[in-house]
Amino acid sequence: MSNIQIPLSVLNLAPIREGQEAKEAIDAMVDLAQATEKMGYTRYWIAEHHNTPTLVSSATSILIKHTLEHTEHIRVGSGGIMLPNHSPLVVAEQFGTMTTIYPNRLDLGLGRAPGTDMMTASALRRSKNDSVYTFPNDINDLLTYFGPKENQGYVKAHPGVGTNIPIYILGSSTESAVLAAKLGLPYAFASHFAPRYMDEAISIYRSQFQPSEYLDSPYMIVCLNVIAAESDEEAKVELTTMQQFFLNVVRGTKTLLQPPVENMDHIWSLPEKQMATSMSSVTLLGGKDSIRKQLMSFQEKYNVDELMGVSYIYDPDKQKRSYEILKEVVDGN
Repeated sequence: MSNIQIPLSVLNLAPIREGQEAKEAIDAMVDLAQATEKMGYTRYWIAEHHNTPTLVSSATSILIKHTLEHTEHIRVGSGGIMLPNHSPLVVAEQFGTMTTIYPNRLDLGLGRAPGTDMMTASALRRSKNDSVYTFPNDINDLLTYFGPKENQGYVKAHPGVGTNIPIYILGSSTESAVLAAKLGLPYAFASHFAPRYMDEAISIYRSQFQPSEYLDSPYMIVCLNVIAAESDEEAKVELTTMQQFFLNVVRGTKTLLQPPVENMDHIWSLPEKQMATSMSSVTLLGGKDSIRKQLMSFQEKYNVDELMGVSYIYDPDKQKRSYEILKEVVDGN
């Protein structure tokens, strides 16, 4: 069996499954972190979304702390902290405190979007100015806060100074690729819901990358959907949970994560199907052999440095098995 050597990681939006309460969704998030840690996954990132009753990932740093507390060595981080919603100093203090308690286990992924609708964004905003435009400055502030003592200004993050928490730029557009390249930081692209600019963003990031004190050469993470099962047929059934998840996004409805169905055509219209499918087009789907072929073909084309999988599967055991199959493929088992 050919071995596809690549680090694997997990993104979790912490969805609430149909029939669950918020506490059970948080417990499931921790349970998946523990399972993927045992499998040998590199990092486990938790998203930030607000005013979304189907997800419990609003207070991301609290969920990260909770996950660190219940795991042993897997890196835990944000996918991401949406900086327009937060003061860089508060982020630096929170992450500085967490890394003091759990040394060398924390990642800070940063996003430019608010992770919600405009009305909620307005309720979250730290200023009435559009802080989306201060994103590059906010990142520089954070790099300074985590940097050496001699680089600090009057305002410092305590704890935080000298912790050198790794910062990752998250993006779904070419704009973030340009910024990550210019700052010489690792870049994670959101192909799991916004694949349209993936090719262009990867190419821009690599061609414009400027080596920095943080990174000598480009480090490209791609986040994609993974629905792996014992057979192609079973995977196609499990896929309908993810299809309903994206239909929810297209419709702007607030339905919890649903069990699989036999036929999606009874649920969505053709335009809805096209929109949901275009959002989720970067998906590894099938039994082990299919996953292997798709992954090899993906890597032949993009040769990314790390893959981050998000797996919307209703049954928690099948979700864990999906991550296990992906890891077995990468390990050549």
